[in-house]
Amino acid sequence: MMYPFLTLDDETEIVHSEMRPDGTVKVYMERPDEKDGFHHAACYLPDYRWEDIFGFSKGELSRFQEVIESTAHLILQFSKEGGFEDAASF
Repeated sequence: MMYPFLTLDDETEIVHSEMRPDGTVKVYMERPDEKDGFHHAACYLPDYRWEDIFGFSKGELSRFQEVIESTAHLILQFSKEGGFEDAASF
């Protein structure tokens, strides 16, 4: 299951998975593109390991890295609680 997390000003949607048994969480970014359909990338917490990158520039990935690093504590918490909407403390 993927949970909505954040929409950036450039229409990039960020969603995250539930926490997996090994303690990792998949954070997935996707943005519509007229030519390619969608640009996308996946980052796995807590190691910030990037995979499946298509269409995003190095600069965009750097910006996404900053966003994820600054909100990783929330993403990890929400991944244990069924996403933002089900988080008991928010």
